[in-house]
Parts: sequence; C-alpha cells; structure tokens
Amino acid sequence: MHIKTTGIVIREQTISENDKLVTLLTRDNGVIRAFARGAKSPKSRKNAGTQQFCYCDFDIYSGNNIFSVEEARPKETFFALRNDIQILALAQYFCELIYELSPREEQSEDYLRLILNANYLLMNGKKERSLLKPVFELRILSMAGYMPSLIACNSCGAFETDTMFFDMAKGDIYCENCNNNKYFIPLSISVVTAMRHVAFAESEKLFSFNLKGQALKDFEEIVERYLLHVTMRKYKTLDFYKMVE
Repeated sequence: MHIKTTGIVIREQTISENDKLVTLLTRDNGVIRAFARGAKSPKSRKNAGTQQFCYCDFDIYSGNNIFSVEEARPKETFFALRNDIQILALAQYFCELIYELSPREEQSEDYLRLILNANYLLMNGKKERSLLKPVFELRILSMAGYMPSLIACNSCGAFETDTMFFDMAKGDIYCENCNNNKYFIPLSISVVTAMRHVAFAESEKLFSFNLKGQALKDFEEIVERYLLHVTMRKYKTLDFYKMVE
C-alpha cells in the first residue's frame, strides 16, 4: 500500500553505510518508523528530507507491517534550530515527547500542528523558551489524555480564589476554603489561568499569551513536575536541555 502524507522527522538512526531508520510523526498515520534506503548518500533525493526536524511531503510504502520512505520532499527543514545548542536541545525534547505521547498509526493532525508551531516560534525567537516549554508540555499531556481538572475547585465548584491549590497526584485544583492537605501546591491565579488557557484554547490561540517573573517560573515548574509524575519516566533530552541551560 502506498501512503501520501505530510509529517516531520522526530528521530533518525543510521543502520548501514547508506540507509537510515527514521521515526516520523505523520498527519494521517501518527508515529511510524520507516526505512529510508540510500538516504545517507549525499546524492540521494531522500537525504535532506530524512534529517531530524525536517517537515516533508512523504511517499511511503507499507507492506507486512514495514514502512519504507520512497520519497521525501522538504517543505521546511528547520535548519536554524541547530544554530544554538539550547534551542536544539529543547527541540529534541519536544521530539521525544511527541514520540512518547502521540498516537501510533492513526490521524494526528493536532499533534503535528503543535510541534510545527512550537518549532517555528523556537526557531524565530518569538517566544521565550521558558514559556514555550511548559505550553508544549501541558498541551501534549492534555491531548494525550492527561489533562488536569482545572475548571473549578474539585470540592465546592468555586471558579477561583486568590490562591488555588493543585493536587499533583490526581490533577485536581482546590480553592482556599477547601484546601485541607498540606501537600497540595499553591498556585497564583495567573498560573491557573495560564494552565486553563493551554488546556482549552484553540490551536490558533495556544501561544497567544505571556507570563513574566515568578508566575512564569511557577508555571514552568508545576507543569514539568506534573508531566514527570503522570508519565512516570525520565527524559534524556530534558536532562540534556537542563545541562546546557
């Protein structure tokens, strides 16, 4: 079966002198792994289109549960992501989250849009990395079924008080009057508002806000802690990003 789709390369692995195994996030088939024969050769038409971060129109052959890239026509290479080690490290972390949390072999247009928009903003410097990172983390968690319960206090239904409290274990929030657990994490209403925006906003408006100062630090910290808690794993690319930061 031949598949025509668009997608982005989130991993590349050399398997022989001339061949690669690439992991793609595709619009129509989610995350797939595909052989790219001859792609290591500088003369190959697959060479540019099978490098990490490259966004392409792909022609893929599928047979016996094996995928092979027949053609990769680049639409955007995102080459500038490689010009700064901190930007590169964060882009690689985004790719690892996509690999872990995106669907396999099913429609994934929203996931593809998320990483493309994040890469454009990261490459062009239009948003601070300290904001892009938690927005990407919380959005992909929400899409993958780990959305925290942010609409109102889980006990009394109050929409907000000056300080809300977050239950990391269950992903619930509580108002000042209903907080009865010393382990719940206090959040300013600006952080709760940011989390609500990321969880519920339309894709076109996802990155259309800013946080500064302590609110941004708190937002970044709580989202990362929540991600590590619910996914129950460590990410090598996150460790590398923190090291180069």
